[in-house]
Amino acid sequence: MSLSPDRYWQAFLDTLMMVGVSGGIALLAGIPIAVLLIVTAPGGFLESPRLNRVVGGVVNGFRATPFIVLLVALIPFTRIVAGTTIGVWAAIVPLAISATPFFARIAEVSLREVDAGLIEAAQAMGCRKWHIVRHVLLPEALPGIIGGFTITLVTLIGASAMAGAVGAGGLGDLAIRYGYQRFDTQVMLIVIAILIALVTSVQWIGDRAVRRLKTR
Repeated sequence: MSLSPDRYWQAFLDTLMMVGVSGGIALLAGIPIAVLLIVTAPGGFLESPRLNRVVGGVVNGFRATPFIVLLVALIPFTRIVAGTTIGVWAAIVPLAISATPFFARIAEVSLREVDAGLIEAAQAMGCRKWHIVRHVLLPEALPGIIGGFTITLVTLIGASAMAGAVGAGGLGDLAIRYGYQRFDTQVMLIVIAILIALVTSVQWIGDRAVRRLKTR
């Protein structure tokens, strides 16, 4: 028996919710972490090698952990934060924790590529450190940051589908329960088509935003 369009629509909305909320958290938390890694690195204007190593080690530790392992390891923490270990909101916790260090490293690379001469010029003009970050580092690195955030969202779409295998809901849950477990190839193909369309749309929007920023 074929699934109704409402089932696909609800699964699509659940996936958007997981990706949107966890992506927003990654954006808000990842940029400060990236800035901290840049300014405390050797040669940074707030150089602090010990702090840089600690923050970098934590980021690398989460990045090195496969998402499915992190998903299981964070079950007790997820239960505390979300009050449950299944459903959309339960999936947002590990998705956000996984995406934040991933995006932070991408944003760090973009910030590192900012011309050092611009920073030196701002310092020579007497700009405060916070002003340098806000008016020099972030604006100059913005196209790269947006490009990196696009990659992060695409990665989150794939991770949200994986989270569906453990009852997170969304398109992944639909594919596992009604496609794989019931041997319904049609459901699998429809879910794959929706995921491809979603990824393509996100990538197109991100690429267009980057091009517009670069032409300014």
